[in-house]
Amino acid sequence: MKAKKDIAVAKFKQGYNCCQAVICAYCEEFGVKEEDAFRLAEGFGSGMGGLKDTCGAVTGMFLTIGLVNSAGDMENPMKTKADTYRKFRESAAKFTEENGSVYCRDLKNMDGPQPLVCCIKCVEDAAAMIDEMFADREA
Repeated sequence: MKAKKDIAVAKFKQGYNCCQAVICAYCEEFGVKEEDAFRLAEGFGSGMGGLKDTCGAVTGMFLTIGLVNSAGDMENPMKTKADTYRKFRESAAKFTEENGSVYCRDLKNMDGPQPLVCCIKCVEDAAAMIDEMFADREA
């Protein structure tokens, strides 16, 4: 898989929300149209629609992990679920270690128009973790 951290940051600076920026950097490589990912992720910015809950960049990271890691086997839905859950926990722990939290209310330490520096860092870190986690994986 190609590293997409810089693409995710560029999309955020272009006006995508943090979740959209992360998932849209990877979606087409795994068979999802960017427009569809953009639409699905629209409400997850600013900590779940402005609720300042789970960081949108983290949510985008989770969506991407599911997209990349899931076998997509609806006849055997348990096939990759435990591994995907494990990857969520590991990436959440690593993100928390790097940033102090996975919650927007803790991370968004600035006020003002987007893109905020703290949000750019979250997008960059989430995408870098995806890049690292799946560096050896073929699309």
